[in-house]
Parts: sequence; structure tokens; C-alpha cells
Amino acid sequence: MECNANTTYVISGVAGMTGSLVARRLLDLGHRVIGFDNFFAGSRNDIALLSSSHEGFGFIEADIHDACAMDRLFADCKEKVASGRPHVFINCAAVVHTKYFYQIESTFATNVLAMRDSLDRSIAAGFSSYINCSTSEVYSMNSWEEGGVREDSPVLLATAAQSLRTSYATGKLLTEHFMLDRVERGFIKGCSIRFANVYSPTEAHDEHIIPHIISSLQKTGSVTLLEHAKETKRTFLHNSDSCDAVLALIATESALDGSIYNVGTDEEISIVGLVNKIAQLLHISDLVINFEGTRSADPRRRLLNLDRIRERTGWSPKVGLDEGLRQCIEYRTKGMQE
Repeated sequence: MECNANTTYVISGVAGMTGSLVARRLLDLGHRVIGFDNFFAGSRNDIALLSSSHEGFGFIEADIHDACAMDRLFADCKEKVASGRPHVFINCAAVVHTKYFYQIESTFATNVLAMRDSLDRSIAAGFSSYINCSTSEVYSMNSWEEGGVREDSPVLLATAAQSLRTSYATGKLLTEHFMLDRVERGFIKGCSIRFANVYSPTEAHDEHIIPHIISSLQKTGSVTLLEHAKETKRTFLHNSDSCDAVLALIATESALDGSIYNVGTDEEISIVGLVNKIAQLLHISDLVINFEGTRSADPRRRLLNLDRIRERTGWSPKVGLDEGLRQCIEYRTKGMQE
């Protein structure tokens, strides 16, 4: 099944890394996109580029918690659905920066209450499907097993003393239950996506590990990591591949049965290995790595099994880590020169 060319896509968090690129991909395919964002972590520049380059793009500066704004948006969508234009909601709104994992009010309001509200609004407006962007943080401390952790693997949460970090993970887990419940009750089609560590060449926030390493090495030739980074391993998913996964699921109607899909890569690397790889790409030979501080409930490994999405949609990641890091370095080097 191909994406219906007559469909309108409504994207929350459209100014963010994934939301903006999904919007661009859909617009390039000739679809209409209505996006909204409060610019908590999104880019005004990305929205300006989308607005100037695509007539089919409409943007509303609004917070997903603003009931009046959501009333107006979904009332307009309901009228268009009634006139025969299918609508799909893609939920990219999330409190995703690591430093906000510990803010339980923010994570609960955005990832649980707002998601459930937009899901039920989509149903009431007659949307055909809903794509729920979740996170591999759901796996919490049980983040690795031989062959990669699977969507149906038991979830092992952190201890009560570490629960502020896992408020983000448990909130996202709740959204997946809402999604499955609405699908099983026949209200809408949809699925949830557990993304691995997504990165983008254009990412502006140095709090995330790849931009942090590149920025630090470019400025000082050294980088500071947390103490447990000495043994931590991760996989890193290029934003282009994460967006392709969203589109692949939308285009596969049989996959929209409430299922959860891991979306990541098989290319596992230690954080120290990542620093060394980036240093080599930057031609830094006298690398200095400092270790200080710690962070609670931080699993040592996180490796996802990708069999389900591969089998159901044919999707696989295409951008290898070396190529993705080269893109990141090239973008940031260009920005420094300008």
C-alpha cells in the first residue's frame, strides 16, 4: 500500500528533528501537511524553510496543551475529513532531551495527557490512522539481550530511587497502551514506534551525545563524559532512517494494528569508541577524554531487535554511522566557518 496522495498529515512537534523531516518527505511526495509546535525544542528556521518551499504546508504556532488551539485545529480537520479528505496524525511531540527526563510534570503532561488527548481528538475527527512516536527508553534497565531486545521482551524498570528518570519511560509506555486499546476497540488504525538514539546532522542541541562530542572536540580537542561512559554501548539511528521508518509504517496498512515497532540499527558502538571515531574523522591525534559525574538509571547497553519492522514493511536503516558522522561534522564545520 502506498501513502494516499489525497491524505492530509497533521504533525505535532513539527519543528523538531524528526517532525520537520517527516513533513518535508511527505510534502515532497505531494501531500498536504499541517504542523504545529511551541518551539520548546524545535527550529524556527526549519519551519520557515518548509513554509517558503512548499505550498502544501500549513503551520500553527501552538502548544499541544492549548485546548482552544486544539479545538480549532481538529474542528477544521473534521470538516475536511467529512468532505472526503483522509487525515493521519503523526505524534512527534515529546520531552526528549535527557536533562528533562527527570522532570515528571513535564514528561507526564506532554507524553501521556497530551498524547491521549490528541489520539482521542483524532478519533473524534474521523482520522484514518495515528502514528505514535515512542522511545527505546521504555526498556529502561532491560535494554539488551542476545540478538537485540524485542518489542515483547519483559520490561525491567529502575528502582524507586531512580524513578524520576523512568517517569519518561513509563509515560511513553502508557501511550503505547492507549494506542493498542483504541486500535483493538476498532476506533482507529495505528502503531507505536520505539526509536533508538536518533541523531541528525542539523541537530542544534549540544546536550545530546553526538553533537556534544563533535562540538567539544572542535573547540578544545577534548571531551568530558560521564564516568560510566567507560563501559556504555549504544546504537545511533540517522534521522533520515527514522523518518523512512515512519513513512514505511504509514504505507503498510497491515502494520497499523496497534503493534509496537523497534526502529534502530545493528551497529553497536561504545561511547569511548564513538569519541575515537569522531576524533579520527576530525584528524585529532592528541585526543583527551575526561570522565566525571554520573546519571541514575542509565543502562550500560541498548540494542534493539529490528525483525518485526523489517518483516512487516521491508524497512532497514541505510545510513551507516561513519557516513552519518561525516555529515554531522561537515554541517557543523560549515556553520563554524560561516
